[in-house]
Amino acid sequence: MSQYYLLRHHEIPDIDQLDVYIKHGGFKAFRETVTGKQPQDIVNLVKESGLRGRGGAGFPTGVKWSFLPNTLWPHYVVANADESEPGTFKDRELMERNPYQFLEGLMITSFAVQANLSYIYLRGEFWQQAEWLDTCIAQLEEKGLLGSNLFGTNYSLKLFTHLGAGAYICGEETALLESLEGKIGQPRLRPPFPAVEGLFAKPTVINNVETLANIPLIVEKGAAWYRSIGTEKSPGMKIFSLSGSVNKPGNYELPLGTTFRELIYTHGGGILNGNAIKAIMPAGASSCLITADDKALDTPMDYESVMTLGCPLGSASVIIVDESYSAADLVAKTANFFKHESCGKCTPCREGTYWMDKLAQKITSGKASMDDVELLKRVAMQMQNKCLCALGEFSTMSVVSSIERFRQDYEALVKQPDSKP
Repeated sequence: MSQYYLLRHHEIPDIDQLDVYIKHGGFKAFRETVTGKQPQDIVNLVKESGLRGRGGAGFPTGVKWSFLPNTLWPHYVVANADESEPGTFKDRELMERNPYQFLEGLMITSFAVQANLSYIYLRGEFWQQAEWLDTCIAQLEEKGLLGSNLFGTNYSLKLFTHLGAGAYICGEETALLESLEGKIGQPRLRPPFPAVEGLFAKPTVINNVETLANIPLIVEKGAAWYRSIGTEKSPGMKIFSLSGSVNKPGNYELPLGTTFRELIYTHGGGILNGNAIKAIMPAGASSCLITADDKALDTPMDYESVMTLGCPLGSASVIIVDESYSAADLVAKTANFFKHESCGKCTPCREGTYWMDKLAQKITSGKASMDDVELLKRVAMQMQNKCLCALGEFSTMSVVSSIERFRQDYEALVKQPDSKP
């Protein structure tokens, strides 16, 4: 069995070239879909496969597609290629090294929901990737794989790329839509949800790049094959972006349900400088710190199991923290990041991230007391379940978990009660 289904460039040289991709079965699934399938057939197939969104939420993809009403037209599909989460770099590799599989997935998805115009929204720093995808799209048009009346049918499709301006908040799907429409990238109040009132106030599907790269495989090989990989509730393969205190950081394509221990020690080559592992952040900066004990290391990396550790798997951007690093220093960096990236639309996030950053910097500068540490935790907890979008919620996770699980790191930095100012 092949080791790679998404990161196929590791096995197939030059698969980023259209003729090579076609030689290895590329666009066969799309052609057969357009010429021989009904849109609902594809929606049902993806539902049966159990594919869950790879952008972080893990929501069932086929179910998400089925929410689009057939009474409102036109429909749109938007590929979320914003990928601004610190520690996440899987979508960039897919777009650069295996772009046609991602594009074929976007095209099949467009047919499944009967969208004739679809968009790829990329973060502003991905201008080179946008130029590359524009080249790929032009080649697909030349080959007759995009355009009007595809393969002699009445189905037509055009794809466009769109660059943001580098705002982390635009990874949130409604802020992404606002930006794509030329507005300030700030989250929308929901309902209505994008499936009913999305891009240009029309029904819209928004899927992550990695999610879309799975679609041609499911159409080609079937739902049963896909379910044979991974776990019952989290089927399929997943790209884990491994970084931090490891000897071999990088993207690793593994079945969902692989343990943290296997990812870190078998694939990642263990901890830098032979240090002991201290903590795991399973979803980049927007996740909590998990104490890296044997229970955590032997936990399967799937959407259900990781939640038993009190933290979502998210986009599986696994950051490793070793014993040489202070959890308080790490939180000072994440708090500063979220303060900078908060769009400011809702008060709990705008004010909360500001005060978390201010307190975290005070703590790491050695000017704080334990009262400041407790205040930091209270500010974070008061933000929870009160923000307009997930950014505010995510910003609190490393703060609360680090104070609860690595309190000694804060105690080592603060002034003792009897110390002089």
